[in-house]
Amino acid sequence: METVSVLPEIETKPATATMISGSEALMHSLVAEGVDTIFGYPGGAIMPVYDALYDFQDQINHILVRHEQGAGHAAQGYARMQGRAGVVLVTSGPGATNLVTAIADALIDSTPMVCIVGQVGKKLLGTDAFQEADVMGVTMPITKWNYQITSADEVAEVVAKAFYIAQIGRPGPVLIDITKSAQQEMMTRPFTYEPCAGIVSYRPRLTPKQDQLEVAAKLINNAKRPYILAGHGVQIAKAEDELRAFAEKTGIPVATTLLGQSTISTDHPLYVGWLGMHGNYGPNVLTDQADVIIAVGMRFDDRVTGDASKYIRQAKVVHIEIDPSEVDKIIKAHAPVIGDAKESLRALLPLVHENDHTIWRNEFRRYDAIEYEKITEPELSSTEGKIRMAEVIDMLSRKTNGEAVLVTDVGQHQMMASRYYKFRRPNSLVTSGGMGTMGFALPAAFGTQMGAPDRQVVAIIGDGCFQMTLQELGTIVQNKQPVKTIILNNNFLGMVRQWQQLFHQRRYSFVELQNPNFVMIAQGFGMDGHTCDARESLSDSLDKLLAHDGPYLLEVVVEKEENVFPMVPAGASISQIRLS
Repeated sequence: METVSVLPEIETKPATATMISGSEALMHSLVAEGVDTIFGYPGGAIMPVYDALYDFQDQINHILVRHEQGAGHAAQGYARMQGRAGVVLVTSGPGATNLVTAIADALIDSTPMVCIVGQVGKKLLGTDAFQEADVMGVTMPITKWNYQITSADEVAEVVAKAFYIAQIGRPGPVLIDITKSAQQEMMTRPFTYEPCAGIVSYRPRLTPKQDQLEVAAKLINNAKRPYILAGHGVQIAKAEDELRAFAEKTGIPVATTLLGQSTISTDHPLYVGWLGMHGNYGPNVLTDQADVIIAVGMRFDDRVTGDASKYIRQAKVVHIEIDPSEVDKIIKAHAPVIGDAKESLRALLPLVHENDHTIWRNEFRRYDAIEYEKITEPELSSTEGKIRMAEVIDMLSRKTNGEAVLVTDVGQHQMMASRYYKFRRPNSLVTSGGMGTMGFALPAAFGTQMGAPDRQVVAIIGDGCFQMTLQELGTIVQNKQPVKTIILNNNFLGMVRQWQQLFHQRRYSFVELQNPNFVMIAQGFGMDGHTCDARESLSDSLDKLLAHDGPYLLEVVVEKEENVFPMVPAGASISQIRLS
């Protein structure tokens, strides 16, 4: 393999031009990997790296966040848009531990990140030195791989390996813990950078086996009521076109998971809705009536299955998945297909037959009509009381033609955004799925905007979530990112309140919020905004938000005790879904 040198010519010191420090080696390695953006926060144990970064400002754009958790979520948003690893740079001790939530979030949602954290000097390791924490021990369960660098000579090889592991196979976060001594010391050999092309102990299968494909195709071709469940893995693999071609050839209806939304346009005739605790009525109920389930890039998490012991007991399962540890973990696969979703669907397409499942698809439409009559129409036709969340999202969807990227936080507003935004373009929803991290959306939104500068990014946030990371308004303003933020304010921790209402006899235990003036806070950071508390001014308010040149915050005061339905109660089977 060709060895690539990324050092510029240094005429003043030709004899020692390639004998550089660990910090300089780190910068050169990142440039060699094509890194152009870093989200970070400096501190003592990472200061040598920041000193080296000073000389790389024309090659790497460093975004100074206001909290390390914000750096992690911003890197997630960036990675989701770019399809490559987001990079985080923070200091030791509390800097690293503040990043832990974002790392865990990235792992469960399969988001590639390379997190570089400072550490005390090699001689101080294990002495409880100032701002020392066992970051390796803390992050081992929540990373794909982590490594502690104690020598400058290790830097290039470890960085190359880190990017390979983060991005190849099922993506996820990796962490490099670099001691201050390794940052400061000089390398003992000339610096070169060799991108990682493979690791003996890590060889994910990208191309599926032919015999697996043939078994899967036979099940699909003989099915009478087949059903595609499309997850986030389809978008990670950039397999949207392949999924659509597969569905159109076979005539099979497609539902998505929460993170799989926008994989297929909501106006596609084969799209039937989304799955899960607050997903659409038909897609949930009819899962238990399908005879063959084709699960693509999804992991059958509990929010989709409900009581797994009662889930799709009648169906044969084709599970297309790049991570073999997910196959048979929760639901038995009768035809596992291990491989990249794009490669697998491409290979499967010529093996499946053209078919017409119109009668089966019409079953979904029947349930759609029931859901519309009992839930959708009443939520969208309100004329009295406070604005409802559904009205806001529905109007936003129409005003943006379904082409914006929604970045949602966690709770009722997240579910309402998924229910009422009509996604027309791929890769248009960035949210915290498996971890359900409150405070995710605001930092993730500016990372998303930086990763997709040509797209309209709108953050949908609840009043409780917003107060967890609102300091990142400063990051948005300082970096002039045109993120549009909508706070749906009901003065409650809405989803917890809903559960307390439905399952705890309205015993509202510590869920009501006394909120600050959100608009005044935004203005304090230098961001324009206003409050909408009347239905008749909602349309104009959204127009003002979307037309504003630069970042903007719109607070919408919504109904205090609104609930999100449909709902599958925790621990229930999906057949027990509630409409009220």
